[in-house]
Amino acid sequence: MARYTTLGLGGAARRTLVAESSDEIVQMVREAELAGEPVLLLAGGSNVVIGDAGFPGTVVLIRSGGVRTVAETAGTVTLRVAAGERWDDLVARTVAEGLSGCECLSGIPGSCGATPIQNVGAYGQEVAETVAAVEAYDRVAGEVVRMTAAECGFAYRSSVFRHSDRWAILSVDLTLARSPLSTPIRYAELARRLGVQQGERVELARAREAVLQLRAGKGMVLDPADPDTRSAGSFFTNPVLDGRAYEALRQRAADAGLGEPASWPGTSGVVKVSAAWLIERAGFGKGHPGPGGVAISSKHTLALTNPTGTSTEALLGLAREIRAGVRDRFGVTLHPEPIMINCAL
Repeated sequence: MARYTTLGLGGAARRTLVAESSDEIVQMVREAELAGEPVLLLAGGSNVVIGDAGFPGTVVLIRSGGVRTVAETAGTVTLRVAAGERWDDLVARTVAEGLSGCECLSGIPGSCGATPIQNVGAYGQEVAETVAAVEAYDRVAGEVVRMTAAECGFAYRSSVFRHSDRWAILSVDLTLARSPLSTPIRYAELARRLGVQQGERVELARAREAVLQLRAGKGMVLDPADPDTRSAGSFFTNPVLDGRAYEALRQRAADAGLGEPASWPGTSGVVKVSAAWLIERAGFGKGHPGPGGVAISSKHTLALTNPTGTSTEALLGLAREIRAGVRDRFGVTLHPEPIMINCAL
């Protein structure tokens, strides 16, 4: 499966099929289930870690395509996007057409159907802000359903799809604003790059270009010439701590002379803490080597890279070392962002 993932890792599947339409996705899933086989749905392979033993069943490669308008108002357009459409191609299209709402999600690899699964987000935007509905095949009920945004259960890097194989996503409806300007710039780093204050808006193309530049500087856009892009993107999510846990972290950081942890206040007293800050202050810098040639990216401490075509177990070994180091130093446990297939951290 290595050739189907951006990490370039993963053993063989028992069988691999290609689905080029929603009907084919449903048919292939149903046939595999009737045969008693486990099923793995795989599109861009950019947010997945597949074990060295591969997958003992049927892998359905999602290659469906198509974007069409299904609703319009004076101020909005709702697009229905097939699951296999490349996400960044869609973002580029919306920017060119003057549709605002996902410009700060530029450069993210993978397919449109994968974005609701972990509620993809970056630079102050989340896909949940624009998702109007998700069409999916319900493998329990044996029927195609259309789920509202509320039924998707979106949360930080999560949804009802995240840790369940019940649904096979077929298409996503996105409602975008008719505007030549971005949504308000929320992310401080992006605001600095743009030379504006947080809360200001800029031209869509300008926001997209700034995000692409930031991502490229962190090795977070696919580039065959850059070994740092042989990754699954950010390997760990930013921990969300309650008030007591955050105060304990602050005290540990102060005792170690590390200053205030990089963080963002949330609702109900919780605080989201920068995983990159924790990793770096625990002694794992950019380029930190792991076993078998894997390493932390030379550009961004949240990405674990596989520049030499090594093993999944080597990558997980590095991830375990980082997780243990952060827990020992700060009492905070990091959790992986990619989906683990036939392997565990």
